[in-house]
Amino acid sequence: MSDGVEESAPPGIRPLAVVTGSSSGIGRAIAIELARHGFDIVVHAGRRIEQAEETAALARDHGADARVVVCDYSQDTDGFVAFVEQAFAWRGKVDCWVNNAGGDVLTTERREWSFAEKLDYLWRVDVRATLLISRLVAERMFAGSIHASSPANRSVINIGWDQASSGLPGPSGQMFACTKGAIMAMTASLAKSYAPHVRFNCVAPGWIRTQWGEEAEPVWSDLVAGQSLQQRWGSTSDVAAAVAFLASNAAAYINGQCLPVNGGLGDLSAELRGRLC
Repeated sequence: MSDGVEESAPPGIRPLAVVTGSSSGIGRAIAIELARHGFDIVVHAGRRIEQAEETAALARDHGADARVVVCDYSQDTDGFVAFVEQAFAWRGKVDCWVNNAGGDVLTTERREWSFAEKLDYLWRVDVRATLLISRLVAERMFAGSIHASSPANRSVINIGWDQASSGLPGPSGQMFACTKGAIMAMTASLAKSYAPHVRFNCVAPGWIRTQWGEEAEPVWSDLVAGQSLQQRWGSTSDVAAAVAFLASNAAAYINGQCLPVNGGLGDLSAELRGRLC
């Protein structure tokens, strides 16, 4: 797979990837995996600059050039334009943009917020920001592609949720079905809007052991064992590998698709469903 990624640029010129929300967790794993497969990296953080610098250092360990760009998605959306311009200004182009950033309402102080407050926050940070930034990025990529002397493999990869369409009981399931489902739907529309110059695809993680998974109550581990056909939590590297594939030339004929990364999704037993509600 590394050969497919490296062929995205002429010899001696590394392609550039922007990974939003890459100060930790899945975003950090994606940034490191893309660095490992030949990309230079723009690491994005909302506020956690020190952790973002750690991600950049890890990317450099794999031979990448890396820098950090800060943009708080919860603030005024005028900052999105400046963020995109800053990311493109480094090399004059971006080959792959990964929209991984999203609001955390499960492990921060926001977990004490009301359902309505959480939903408003997720809609603003996850859905609205992802769509507005995707449009800005795609316009820049589109302009660069139609004027290029040779075909380019430019792509935007969004992050959804494997159970957005099927649903999961409980307040969290309701919120994420709404917001991540919107991201998955917009991916298909954006793909049709910017093809063939820019590819849009989505990765839909399932039960991935992030910080939330480490702290989750035992019922969630029981759920993972009972619902994933692999009978285990997935890792952040499992998601990163899928993103790296979609960013590569090996995926050049894949557009407008959503790739679940969940070990296979089985039926939820009535007993476990009752424990979640």
